[in-house]
Amino acid sequence: MSGNLRSPRAQWRRGCPMRAHDALPAPLRLWLKEAALPWSAQSARRVWEREVRRSGVEGALRRLAEVEAATLARERDEVWRA
Repeated sequence: MSGNLRSPRAQWRRGCPMRAHDALPAPLRLWLKEAALPWSAQSARRVWEREVRRSGVEGALRRLAEVEAATLARERDEVWRA
């Protein structure tokens, strides 16, 4: 029954995920707390750093929401196609 609770793209990572999460900037950690998907610290940091340079903190938070919405739409098609 738990198979429907996992993201099809989820992967196991090496290292200490809690230490990596704790090293993220506070606004990003707060955003991740409310995220619909289980983001890895590495992927969240990658989007965050790129977007903060481009458009600041608010722009980075908006971009994270856009990326998450696109991923949810893509996964919805994969999950419900069957």
